[in-house]
This record gives sequence, C-alpha cells and structure tokens, in this order.
Amino acid sequence: MSPASAPAVRARAVLPGFRLTLGTTVLYLSIIVLIPIIALVLTGAGIGPGRLWAIITAPRTLASLRITITAAALATVINALYGLLMAWVLVRYRFPGRRLLDALMDIPFALPTAVAGLSLTALYSANGWFGAVLEPAGIQVVYTLGGIVLAMSFTSIPFVVRAVQPVLEELDPALEQAAASLGSRGFTTFRRVIFPAVMPAWLGGVTTSFARSLGEFGAVVFIAGNLPFKTEIASLLAYIRLEEYDYEGAAAIALVLMVLALVLLFLSNLVQLRAARHGAVTA
Repeated sequence: MSPASAPAVRARAVLPGFRLTLGTTVLYLSIIVLIPIIALVLTGAGIGPGRLWAIITAPRTLASLRITITAAALATVINALYGLLMAWVLVRYRFPGRRLLDALMDIPFALPTAVAGLSLTALYSANGWFGAVLEPAGIQVVYTLGGIVLAMSFTSIPFVVRAVQPVLEELDPALEQAAASLGSRGFTTFRRVIFPAVMPAWLGGVTTSFARSLGEFGAVVFIAGNLPFKTEIASLLAYIRLEEYDYEGAAAIALVLMVLALVLLFLSNLVQLRAARHGAVTA
C-alpha cells in the first residue's frame, strides 16, 4: 500500500472530548459566577421597584455610591498612567533589579487586601513613616478620600501593567523603525504608532482596574475610617446592612455595583473591538 493511499491516522486528543470538557467548564462557571449573579438579580427583583428605588436613592446610599465611584475613578486615572509607564519600563529597558520589580507588580494579587489596608493605615497614620511627615504639613491621608484612592490604586494597579506588558513585548520594532525613517520622532512615534497598537489592551486593563476598585472592601475598610457621608464606600454599606439583617438593602446596593461593573465591561469590550478593527483597517 502506497503512503498516499494509507488511511489517515486520527490524532488522539490529550484532553477528554469536547462535550465533557465543555460541560465541565460551563458547570464550574455556573456554580462560581452565573448562579450567584442570577441569585443577586432575583433577590433584587423580588424587592419590588418602589422599595428598590427607595433604597438606592436614600441619602446615605447615594453618598456611599458617590464616594465609591469618585475614588475608583481617581484610582483608575492613576493606574492608567502609571501602569502604562511601568509596562514600558519593564519591556523596553534592561537594568539591575528589573526581574524583582516585575515580580513586585504581582504582590497586590498575592497579598490579602486586609493586610494591604492595615499596612497602608500604619504607614500613613499620624505615627507612621509617611504620616509623620505628611500630617505636620497639613496633608492627611488616613480617614479621607485620598486614603481610599490610595488603597484602591494599590489593589488594582497590576491589571493595567499585565494587560499592556505582553502587547508591548510582541510589538514589532520594525514599526518604530519605519516611523523613524519617515521623520517621526519621540512622542509622535509613541502617539501614532505604539499607543494605537496597545490601546485595546490598555483599555481592557483600565476598565478591569476600575471594576475591581468599585468592589474593593478589605484594603479600604481600615484606611477609610468608614464615616457615613464622608468615607463610607458602597461595599462597606452593604456589609453594614447585612449586619443589621437588612438583606434587601444589602442586595440592592450589591446589585447597583454589579450593574455598574457589567456596563463598564461591556463598554470596554465594545471600545476594544472598534479599536482593533480600526487598527486592522489602517494596517
């Protein structure tokens, strides 16, 4: 029998078949993600529109949502700029300690958020290393909006760095060389060549960072002071409502935070898709 007429040998899959693997992953996703989300939506729907609106528009709830969104937005702006810069440094430069600095970017992922909150509070309190210098100058961080922004920035900074870093590593240097041959220099090359290539990943990291900050609890609860109408965040108010056995109030606040996060993720994916299509067309 000639090699051409020999029957084809079907490659044996390393993992089980499609149905089993798909069923396992969907089951796990349903138990961990989908069922809790559905339960929260059903709980919110069971409250009733009138009661739900009354809980959401209560002065204390609105104040906590305003503080949460404001602090998360400020932290995201910081992370968007710092994360892009840090990814650039880690990819484009070689220096002693680069690997250590790269590893430090994952500490917020590994460190319990409560430990991060306690550490930041100890550092920026009146007797802390930084607070002892800042407070005599009239700059108070603990128990202020600035402390909340600091804690949110700490826990969400890796999302931007890790989203942009692999894209920068795979970026073809020939693009920059071509831009240089056409007379482009410095910031113009970055703005017109490099940033459009990394923008979809950057937007994804920024949005994920913002969504992470919206739901932050452990790192913020210690440094914020939890003063109603001043430093009380929405996730803490939901926890307080649970301690008061006000399950409807806790569910309503959690539902608002979830809707905000889902809307942000949807808009982020839409913007990334359009940016990727625009980049493909221009390329």
